[in-house]
Formats: sequence, C-alpha cells, structure tokens
Amino acid sequence: MYPGHLVDVPGFRVGHAQNRDWGTGVTVILPPEGATGGVDVRGGAPGSRETDLLRPENQVSQVHAVVLSGGSAFGLESASGVMNELAAQGLGLETGFAKVPIVCSAVLYDLGLGQVKWPNMAMGREALLYASSEDASQGNIGAGTGCSVGKIAGMERAMKSGLGQASLRLGDLVVSCLVAVNAVGDIRDPEKGNLPVAGLLGPNGEQGSTMDFLLDGERGADLLGKNTTIGCIATNSRLDKAGALKVCQMGHDGLARAIEPVHTLFDGDSLFCLASNQVDAEPNLVGILGAKVLQRAIVNAGESAEEAYGLKSHSSL
Repeated sequence: MYPGHLVDVPGFRVGHAQNRDWGTGVTVILPPEGATGGVDVRGGAPGSRETDLLRPENQVSQVHAVVLSGGSAFGLESASGVMNELAAQGLGLETGFAKVPIVCSAVLYDLGLGQVKWPNMAMGREALLYASSEDASQGNIGAGTGCSVGKIAGMERAMKSGLGQASLRLGDLVVSCLVAVNAVGDIRDPEKGNLPVAGLLGPNGEQGSTMDFLLDGERGADLLGKNTTIGCIATNSRLDKAGALKVCQMGHDGLARAIEPVHTLFDGDSLFCLASNQVDAEPNLVGILGAKVLQRAIVNAGESAEEAYGLKSHSSL
C-alpha cells in the first residue's frame, strides 16, 4: 500500500455511507471554503452532475462538495441529499434570495452486485454528516463498496476493487487523491514493473490479462455503460479553473498508467480537482504530482479491496 490520504491536504474532509446488502455507497469530499474546482471527463459512458459549471469559461468557480456515488444514473440523487444538508447548514453560493450549494457529482455502475438498489438522498446526507478531517478509509467502503475490475469476460471472471487514497508532499505543497475504481480493465502497479494487482481472472481462476484477452480476439461481454473510474485530486495549491482543468487532464495520465485498458466506450472515467488556494505552486508540477498520486490511489484501491459478492480480491489470491 502506498501512503497518504486525501485529507492530508489541510482543511479537507471526507465521509462515506454504504449499504453492503445493496452493494453500493457514497463518498463525499468537502473542501475548505473558497476552493476552486475543475473536472475532465474522458470515458465514453459518464454519469455526472454540475460538470459543465466547472468549464473555465463559465462563471462559478467555487465548489462546496464533490460526491462520488454508486448506483449508475440513479445515484445522482445522493448529491441532492448533500446539497440540501449543506443548505440547512447555511453554506452555498449567495444569490441574494438563497444560498445555493455547488455540489458536483459523478457516478459509477454497480447495480450487478448485491440487491438492485442505489444510493439516495438519505445516504448522501449520511455520508456528509460522517465527514472527517482524519478519514483514512480504503477498500469496500463508500463509493468503493460495489466496485469491480476485469469484467471483459463477464462478472464470473472479474475481481473485487474498491476505494483508494494516496498523497504526496513537496515542501509546503500537498497533492492527494481519492478514487473509486470500477473499470472494465485491470489494475497494474507501474512502480513495480506493471505488476498485476486486480483484474480479469483466467479460465481456471488464475490472474489473467484483459489486454491479452482482447489481443487473442476473444469476444467480450456486453459492458456498455457498466464501468467507470471516478475520483478527485485535492491540493493546497492556488489554481484558477483553467489550472484545475489542466491538473485533471494531466491526472488522467495516472489512470492510463495504472489501468489497462482505460478510457474505453465502456467506461465513464471522470476526474475532479479541488484546490484550496493556500500555497503558490506551478500548475504543471501539481499536475505531475496529481498523476502520481492517482496511480498510487488506484493501486491502493485494488490492494485494499476485500472479497465480496462472489468476487475474489487481491488479498484472496
């Protein structure tokens, strides 16, 4: 496991809620007041809320929460629970008539595990109320509860994945990441010779390879819209929306290093960036570190996951 967690960036809080019988959950990331947000959506089957607002040419730059949820498009409802609770706490963008919390969200597909139910407003609110500046959760929790990887040959040869976190510090600059890995591809560790962590199993239950499966010309399962890796890079750097977008774009390099293949039409890969604007740092450096912590968080998601819903995990192999 690589060290660090998203809350290593001062002022950030993270909370989770899940229903293990349903096989799904929610993770809420709360930045300090005045945090700048950015997002870059790369996969072909995304589900999201308030992502257009973060485009550099649009007006609002401050984000009050990022919600990562299971449940496919149904899970977007959980962000409404977060929004309502933040409003009840008096937080949000002042419009003259009401404070409107800016809550951005991305969802992943986990409806095939557990009961066919999904996160709702109550689960989103619960995750927010559990938010802590000391969160170190990884594995089968929050948005990682129903995550799986290596699904090209169907769920019977997939493996359990989950939620991962990691961070890096360079002087006063801190860059961290939290990610829920639900990819069609495999997790590999680029810092250990591309060593397989979790992914497609071979016909006899041994560690396999999605790339080898595809290169051998085998026919894959119908996975359209049923996979996604969603995450958030956090930093104490000063960034405007254009800088936050660049960090997201560079951060996707971390997905490409640790997930093989990635950004397919089957995936909805979405990456947020939240900057608390406390430390001067060159955006390229933040992006480079962001890609590094993301690839480490992805590996941690695979290594920390526990066997569940009939799926083997890294530890069970």
